Amino acid sequence: MQHWFFRYKLHHIPFWIGYHLLWMIFNVGSLEGVIGYLFRGEAPIKFIGYIIFQAAGAYFNLYFLIPKFLYVGNYKTYITLVILTVLVCTGFITCGYFLNAYYSKLTFFELFNKRPDQWFIIYSTAALPSTVGSMTLAMSIKLGKNWLNAERKRLTLEKDNLETELKYLKSQINPHFLFNTINSIFVLIHKNPDLASESLASFSEMLRYQLYECNDEKILLSKDLQFLENFIELETLRLNENQTELAFELNHESARGHQIAPFILLPFVENAFKHVSKGKTQQNFIKLDLKVDTEKILHLHLENSHDVEATNESSGIGLKNVERRLNLIYPNRHTLDIERGVNFFKVKLTIHL
Repeated sequence: MQHWFFRYKLHHIPFWIGYHLLWMIFNVGSLEGVIGYLFRGEAPIKFIGYIIFQAAGAYFNLYFLIPKFLYVGNYKTYITLVILTVLVCTGFITCGYFLNAYYSKLTFFELFNKRPDQWFIIYSTAALPSTVGSMTLAMSIKLGKNWLNAERKRLTLEKDNLETELKYLKSQINPHFLFNTINSIFVLIHKNPDLASESLASFSEMLRYQLYECNDEKILLSKDLQFLENFIELETLRLNENQTELAFELNHESARGHQIAPFILLPFVENAFKHVSKGKTQQNFIKLDLKVDTEKILHLHLENSHDVEATNESSGIGLKNVERRLNLIYPNRHTLDIERGVNFFKVKLTIHL
């Protein structure tokens, strides 16, 4: 809850007093001289007039002129009224000199070293510059504060939009993964019911991991690698091992203690299984090497054979989504090289964890 001192804008009072004290120190030359001038002399009314009328002019500008004319683009009217406000406030401040002399035992000349008919000198050389300075300072503070608030809101909105986009991109992984895995188990049911039952149990574990353990922005890399291994085991069931060379190196030891965004690696492995060649006239393979080096950089090298006739086939939304997620989560902290050959598809990914 905001403190009453700030809720009722009382902190503005010491601000204006401090501002005018600094202005007087600049003119008089020392704080001691200012204190003597104000409290041991006879010029406090003039000082109070500076505070009251300059503050009034500043607030009139900030809370009426700026919203009503400047923000709506009526610049000529705004400039005219601001100049008029400065001149009127300066006039009232100059009158304060005469009021001060009226209530003082000293003459106008003794107080201000000027004759009354030299009021325009006071107006133009003392009151006017001070008023312009105070209104400029107040306007700068207000506009700066408004800009900071607007920038803070913009960044908050941008963050919310990015989080929404990331959740959307992540959610698109799920149907693709579910479709492929269920299809793999469905094919296995007719070949080996017992193995299908075991695979279904593994799939249940993977699904629970996906639904309940991957809702954070970052998860343990070791858990993500375990998930990848389970995924690979299920997808391997769909392949003819006699026709396809499989080589997977997932270094769990180097991954220990590190974290990564969930499902940032899965689309690459999923894509390899989806598009690996299955023909008898060419070498069919999937090769994966994944490790974290001593500089906490994850290295993923993945290559799979590709049907010659399907070289231009689209890899689907999976890789596009993961590229977008990498740009959002690891900006300037990752490199991704994708090479499409005549009969192979290669991915090289590094992420600074």
